Amino acid sequence: MSKIIRIGTRDSQLAMWQAKTVQAQLEHLGHKTILVPVKSTGDLVLDKPLYELGITGIFTKTLDIAMLNEDIDIAVHSLKDVPTILPKGIVQAAVLKRGNVNDTLVFKKNEEFLSARNAVIATGSLRRRAQWLNRYPTHTVVGLRGNVNSRLQKLEDNEDWNAAIFAGAGIGRLNLTPENSINLHWMIPAPAQGAIMITALESDEKVRAICAEINHEETEISTSIEREFLNRLEGGCTAPIGALAYIKNEEVNFKGILLSKDGTKKIEVSKVVPLGKHEGLAEFCADYIIGKGGKTLIDQLQRSDKTTNIYSTKKLTDDQLLFFHNDVVAESNDAIKISLNRIPKTVIRNEIQNVIITSKNTVEALLTNFSAPELQFKNIYCVGRRTKRMVEKRIGKVTHTEANAKKLADYLVEYMDGTEVTYFCSDLRLDDLPNTLALNNITLNEIEAYQTKFDADKVDSNLDGVMFYSPSTVESFLKQNKANGIAFCIGETTAKAAKNYFEDVRIAKVPTVESVIELVNEHYIPA
Repeated sequence: MSKIIRIGTRDSQLAMWQAKTVQAQLEHLGHKTILVPVKSTGDLVLDKPLYELGITGIFTKTLDIAMLNEDIDIAVHSLKDVPTILPKGIVQAAVLKRGNVNDTLVFKKNEEFLSARNAVIATGSLRRRAQWLNRYPTHTVVGLRGNVNSRLQKLEDNEDWNAAIFAGAGIGRLNLTPENSINLHWMIPAPAQGAIMITALESDEKVRAICAEINHEETEISTSIEREFLNRLEGGCTAPIGALAYIKNEEVNFKGILLSKDGTKKIEVSKVVPLGKHEGLAEFCADYIIGKGGKTLIDQLQRSDKTTNIYSTKKLTDDQLLFFHNDVVAESNDAIKISLNRIPKTVIRNEIQNVIITSKNTVEALLTNFSAPELQFKNIYCVGRRTKRMVEKRIGKVTHTEANAKKLADYLVEYMDGTEVTYFCSDLRLDDLPNTLALNNITLNEIEAYQTKFDADKVDSNLDGVMFYSPSTVESFLKQNKANGIAFCIGETTAKAAKNYFEDVRIAKVPTVESVIELVNEHYIPA
């Protein structure tokens, strides 16, 4: 073929090294080539918008445009930087034999910091950050961007940094691997790390045939499995996903990992299959990750990139977070902290005829101080169905329950046996129940079972709404924040407290967390 093959490349030092490697291999086979460094998309014009062509990827977009404009014949990429779905009309033409797949730790003096409680590690990779914090949770990870040379210089210049993490292939190809460095064999690399990939136009059969001459089949098989695993997990640069496949003794070995951004959650998978029977390997491993909680973790990762619009004053479980409408990005934390009190034995020395329990915290306080057989209560009156269920499961039968304290007070005035009742409560409680009973000549013995401490976060004021579960959560939240947006409340008592500050207050149909979530979702469903 007499045509000169135009090799498109970014103009960084590492990108040029990769392009020259491809150039050398093609010219060794007798093909004529020329390097075409491409720097900017500013002067390139396409007939169609980028999104219609499926062009994504911060490191590959410029070369994709140049190829679709037919300014270059092939493009050379670090395969780990290439989106798993290529733009329309562009295909993978070849993968070169893989280099070092490992991440490399470059440290300043020695490795003693690895066993220290406090150390500072630099990396711009979420995957490396998450895996490092999973292994060394007390260390601090700081951001590090730039080309290889500038990152090495930043490590040298920052006196409080102990080490930085690099792709072993990158620093190795530039002959920049310092003596004070080690490969992190325990860290699962980015999918296709260490591999160089060539793309070409799907319609250019001659160029594709030439590229096939330098394709390394073993690397192609391994990296294709890793990239399919990545694609099936819907991951990209914003998700801490690692994958490594390699062929040994006619078997394909695979290991993959998905983590939360802070490294506190990790799901791993590993599997070995015979070479030739590896077609479903990526799908199997991705499904395994998803089945072990990966779906929840991925959903949280995707939501974390969006602006929070709903705040919950109670820490929500992973399952509860999945109930939200797609437009909801929820953040949650406990606005109140509970401290159980020591209750004197004299309180329960004799059977108590009438007892009021209004929360599960009270149940915990009672059972922390006493065994269930010691709690001789003739009539137990509760607030809330969940409190009732907990009481009947752990203490004894409930005589009557109501949805809130005011309704329970009205019931007691009408139907309670006797004129005296013992109320196990918090140091913070509303006056509705005590006042109603006092007005009707019922003696109330209050026993402080636990203390409620305010511990709300200061959150973004541009929220659509806040979820409240008790008057105390309202009070705690407002000590740190202003009343903006909608107050989504678990019940009438909570709503009454919220109405003192919020213009728009909505009440769940039943007093459960899931019902409050449903209330939030209704706000985001178009009328």
